[in-house]
Amino acid sequence: MHKGTRRGFYTVVTPYGNVVLASQYLALGKLVNGLKVLVTASTRGIGFYAARELARLGARVAIASRSQENLEKAAHEILRATGQEPVSIRADMTRRDDIERLVDEAWRLLGGLDALVFNTGNVSCEPCYLHEAGYDDWVEAAQRHLIAPGYLASLFVRRLLGEKRPGVIVFLSSVSVKHPMPVFVLADTARAGLVQLAKSIALRYSSDGIRAYTVLLGSFDTPGARSNIARIAERLGMSPEEAWRRLVIEVTPLRRVAKPEELGALLAYLLSPLSEYMNGSTLVLDGAMTGCV
Repeated sequence: MHKGTRRGFYTVVTPYGNVVLASQYLALGKLVNGLKVLVTASTRGIGFYAARELARLGARVAIASRSQENLEKAAHEILRATGQEPVSIRADMTRRDDIERLVDEAWRLLGGLDALVFNTGNVSCEPCYLHEAGYDDWVEAAQRHLIAPGYLASLFVRRLLGEKRPGVIVFLSSVSVKHPMPVFVLADTARAGLVQLAKSIALRYSSDGIRAYTVLLGSFDTPGARSNIARIAERLGMSPEEAWRRLVIEVTPLRRVAKPEELGALLAYLLSPLSEYMNGSTLVLDGAMTGCV
């Protein structure tokens, strides 16, 4: 992929030689241009990709992290890549007061919110097996993957109802919810509830113009993914490079990881009114790496 400025030239070349031009990707900006979006855990990895691509497509984005240093670095990178400067909010998703302040500050700094894209980091002990997990590990998994998104959704929906405005929630999860990976048993068990949460939001609040979706993601090339694979490789007695090839690249018929633009395109669609009749749905973005349906 070659890239320039936000309005510059983009090409995505598939293994079959097809070329998608910049104008076609950036045209998706018509779906989200000017939308006010809060993206959590968005200074590294998948959350960063989501925030950057939404900003590239013209959304007004608020990013969040526990680390002020990471916030400053991510904000600079998003501004440089897209020409859009995000709002930065320091918040720890395992702390109730931080979650409450995050919604309040994002709403105030952006002048309201149209959408929440929830992402979170890894459980500290993972990759780890069930017999290796302690009580505190389970508490962290629940805080990160169930309590934080659930409470954020409660606060966001309450605010939308109070101001009589529509809104969208997208929970970024993992395809391992459908195809469990034993070394991620804590996260997979906790985040499985997001599918129920999104459907419940859709059932109760569709008539209020509020929508929710769960996206089950496959592999992206991120620092977190590389770190996890390196730790798994050590357990298996192989090099990180071999583990990445065997456990990430070769498990999908596409023989590659997902591209940030593919996530950006999906989010643009879900945040737009075009996806209204899919309210409550669970979508899979995994390059056919899982055999389950």
